[in-house]
Amino acid sequence: MSNTLQKSAVLLLEDGTVHYGKAFGKVGTTTGEICFNTGMTGYQEVFTDPSYYGQVVIMNNVHIGNYGTKDTDVESDSVKIRGMIGRNLEEQYSRKQATGSLDQYLINNNIVCIEGVDTRALVTHVREKGAMNCIISSEILDIDQLKKELAKVPSMDGLELASKVSTNEPYTLGDPNSPVKIAVLDFGTKQHILKCMVERGAYVKVFPAKTPVSELKKFAPNGYFISNGPGDPAAMDYAIVTVKEVLKEKKPTFGICLGHQLLALANDITTFKMHHGHRGLNHPVKNLVTGRCEVTTQNHGFGVDPESVKKAKNIEVTHVNLNDNSIEGIRLKDQPAFSVQYHPESTPGPHDSRYLFDDFIKLIKEHMN
Repeated sequence: MSNTLQKSAVLLLEDGTVHYGKAFGKVGTTTGEICFNTGMTGYQEVFTDPSYYGQVVIMNNVHIGNYGTKDTDVESDSVKIRGMIGRNLEEQYSRKQATGSLDQYLINNNIVCIEGVDTRALVTHVREKGAMNCIISSEILDIDQLKKELAKVPSMDGLELASKVSTNEPYTLGDPNSPVKIAVLDFGTKQHILKCMVERGAYVKVFPAKTPVSELKKFAPNGYFISNGPGDPAAMDYAIVTVKEVLKEKKPTFGICLGHQLLALANDITTFKMHHGHRGLNHPVKNLVTGRCEVTTQNHGFGVDPESVKKAKNIEVTHVNLNDNSIEGIRLKDQPAFSVQYHPESTPGPHDSRYLFDDFIKLIKEHMN
């Protein structure tokens, strides 16, 4: 066991709930919005997902870290979570392909964690009370002092974070000679989303979040992709304007997660902050067009307002969540634009929804003819 495992740590929630445990990863203090992920595997992909920026994640599986870490099991260039909470965070690992332990990986990425917490009880609490800010510390154990520090943390509601995780410079992936060219608006895109388009023959150019449409058009794309990302979509005025301008191009457009919410906002449909969000690898979704169900990967704390959708004449709901009937997919009736709330690239998770990338490429080719 490492020295950090022998240090005490404390978790304080905004509502005053306190949990004690042991330090893991970096010794220090961290804050963010608490959320939970129910997946048994794929923890490294979760930690590097830009959509988790600003959040402290409860990993609800009993053991996290027992297959170690690997340089290629990532969705971005760094760990994006603010902190992590676990029941048993394992320093020892058994996977031969692993390049290091979870503990060292988190230390290298300056991530403060706590283990030894009853995560099932904690998840139940968050599920009942809702998302809220929290603080983890393995250097400050005085609760009153932690309360003062926690009071400084802004609410996720109304927070614009996408520009903080977006690329600083445009870059390309895929075959430059491909006839299928896709302009990607990067609000925190996952690498595997881009890979899923490249594997289907697309040449993609990824642009910073605040890139104007005039710059996107210089790439002469056949289609547009609106990426996932963190924060409150309603706080992204610049992005809503950009998506509205993109839609004027009348070219195939696909949005995922935050991109789904932005597509809705660009059509005057409101979004809202969910009670505790959807995060995990086993959320059942029904495709209303085909009648088929799919098991999906999800990570979102905001959603599209169903009452607002009912008033929109040009929007059709294509997918619904079978757990709570929330909207999981929409498409425009008057042009080739569609989106889903969940993550069809499914890293980690089942591959039930990857057909959506096939649909997008097919839609682009149809509109090229």
